Amino acid sequence: MKTSVVIVGGGPAGLAAAVSCYDAGVKDILILERDNCLGGILNQCIHNGFGLHTFKEELTGPEYAARYVAMAAEREIPYKLNTMVLNIEPQADGTKLVTAVNTEGLMEITAEAVVLAMGCRERPRGALNIPGFRPAGIYSAGTAQRFVNIDGVMPGKRVVILGSGDIGLIMARRMTLEGAKVLAVAELMPYSGGLKRNIVQCLNDYDIPLKLSTTVTKIHGQKHLTGVTLQKVDERRRPIPGTEEYYDCDTLLLSCGLLPENELSSQAGVQLSPVTSGPVVTSSLETSVPGVFACGNVLHVHDLVDYVSAEASTAGKHAAEYVCNPDHTEARKLRLRTEGGARYTVPVYAEPEKMEPQLKVYFRVGDVYKNAVLTVSALLPDGERKELSRKKKNVMAPGEMEQVFLKKDDLLPLPAGSEIIVKVEGNA
Repeated sequence: MKTSVVIVGGGPAGLAAAVSCYDAGVKDILILERDNCLGGILNQCIHNGFGLHTFKEELTGPEYAARYVAMAAEREIPYKLNTMVLNIEPQADGTKLVTAVNTEGLMEITAEAVVLAMGCRERPRGALNIPGFRPAGIYSAGTAQRFVNIDGVMPGKRVVILGSGDIGLIMARRMTLEGAKVLAVAELMPYSGGLKRNIVQCLNDYDIPLKLSTTVTKIHGQKHLTGVTLQKVDERRRPIPGTEEYYDCDTLLLSCGLLPENELSSQAGVQLSPVTSGPVVTSSLETSVPGVFACGNVLHVHDLVDYVSAEASTAGKHAAEYVCNPDHTEARKLRLRTEGGARYTVPVYAEPEKMEPQLKVYFRVGDVYKNAVLTVSALLPDGERKELSRKKKNVMAPGEMEQVFLKKDDLLPLPAGSEIIVKVEGNA
């Protein structure tokens, strides 16, 4: 089987990439989705707050997903559900051999370009090394969300949440609205990992305490969870003796961060970032494997699905350009680096000749910074620095994804070998 573009994943990123690719002139597209319906994780996110940037109105997750499902349907973009992609193998002629399986059997699809849009997964509890037995009553926050919102099943009545990521904060409110008592949200770090608006709307509005610099140090119960011990930690994240606090609960939800789903990317030979665990990409969102593009949470974990859709639209457009342009000569690249409080950038490389007039660069900081200064400068091969932009920010926090814009006109005159430095300074 042959097609021009295979899109791996039928969630918000995959759908937006497919629509953009189609509108850019490539009609021969195939979406492969492992779930039994399109829409991805949004189908279980029944709260509102989606779509303000994309559709200029507030939608629930399923409503937002339905908009893109409808757009794909209008264009008659084909898709296969309940289909697991097993491997992506670049071929000598530049095509990619995509191996997948479903109830029809094993299939091999030859594609000119591939868009990776597999999303992300929750960090497993096993990586947390919490002492105690492994009783029933312990769930990841995303699993609990699916139980409550899709299956109509309540995991428990007395709840402690470990980790203040956005899913954990949202589930604190959701469990409360369904009649459970959320006793506390514990966060190992001295700051929350979620959006400020979620702290206010999901915790403060319901008087749910957020305990910072606190973690679970013991799990009680053998067959079923009977309680947990919370304990304060010092600046090196070590439990402080004498600060133990027992909570009588039947449910522990783990919201300890998300990881891009990149097993397929790695198998395909895609270079991954040690910071984001997602692919290293250019301003075209092309990975280190020519013709393989990445977008959404498989690239880096986003705050807002609106940003996912915008990024995926860029990936879909450039995938179409790759297919339509037989000349795949490598463009000039300028590397982006971070200094100070900035942890990473997406993309990692800017291609001035292929850029739009402005390039949106996403990044996160590694701590809470107050009265921060964000500077972007060009480091020339001879060591000279040329400041391109400077901006003051009152507060910058790890839970909020930041962005800065690079102008094409600023980058075009830079000589080969120049680097773009994104730097954050402030009071941490």
